[in-house]
Amino acid sequence: MRYIRPLSMEDAVGQLAGSSGTSAILAGGSDLLVRMKGGFIEPDLIVDIKAIDGLSEIRETGDGFSIGAAVPCAVLGESAALKKAWPGVVEAAKLIGSKQVQGRCTITGNLCNASPAADSVPALVAAGARAVVVGPAGRRTIPVQSVPTGPGKTSLAKGEIIEAILLDKRAPRSGDAYLRFIPRTEMDIAVVSAGVNLTLDEHGVVKSARVALGAVAATVLLVEEAAQVLIGSRLDEATLERLAKVCAGACRPIDDKRGTIEFRRKVAGVLAKRAATTAYARAGGK
Repeated sequence: MRYIRPLSMEDAVGQLAGSSGTSAILAGGSDLLVRMKGGFIEPDLIVDIKAIDGLSEIRETGDGFSIGAAVPCAVLGESAALKKAWPGVVEAAKLIGSKQVQGRCTITGNLCNASPAADSVPALVAAGARAVVVGPAGRRTIPVQSVPTGPGKTSLAKGEIIEAILLDKRAPRSGDAYLRFIPRTEMDIAVVSAGVNLTLDEHGVVKSARVALGAVAATVLLVEEAAQVLIGSRLDEATLERLAKVCAGACRPIDDKRGTIEFRRKVAGVLAKRAATTAYARAGGK
């Protein structure tokens, strides 16, 4: 096994593209190192990206935020500007593992791990986040939801690395929220999760919305019909009940020891209602 620590994205991409065996990218390592220790994988090449300039930084610009691929989740919670603009995204990131894990894990790694139950992904999808992908063919920007294609699988080609996650500057009267259900009080994998992002007009009416559900299908679901239920409303009880019904109907869950299909559908609706209510309040709705 070879371990390299490149100082540039070009070098990292070149090493990955030119590798003949299996390769892995090391940012936080909270998934990779555990799987290696357990004997589940043994990469021929490990590319440690933490020394690449800019990848361990959160940058605020006139367009929003750029979160480098190697930024630990704990650091997201230390950014006052990011917490104010995107509290739901930060909440989701701070639910990944324990305090110790959050000091290492990254939202980019959480995304590329491609678990249907990943905590940060529904919040990022609801936020309309984008991923900056760098590879042999150059640089491209894609919606976060197009990265995972199934459990443990992504759309990234050989040699491609996600350089950063982009979050837009918030419009006035906007808010987001993320909630999940787990059997324990903490340090567990989501059985169901929901992220909601809303923008209101000057009268408190929802004018745009995004609703995402996690752990209820092979990938995170962006539920367009649920967003349409919210748009034009002030989140009255009838609207919230329709939201719950639509979200429950959109689910494509499985039966397993952690939850039945019926249970997951029911909880998806409940969490969507609660997340929407929180997002609405954060946007200034009453």
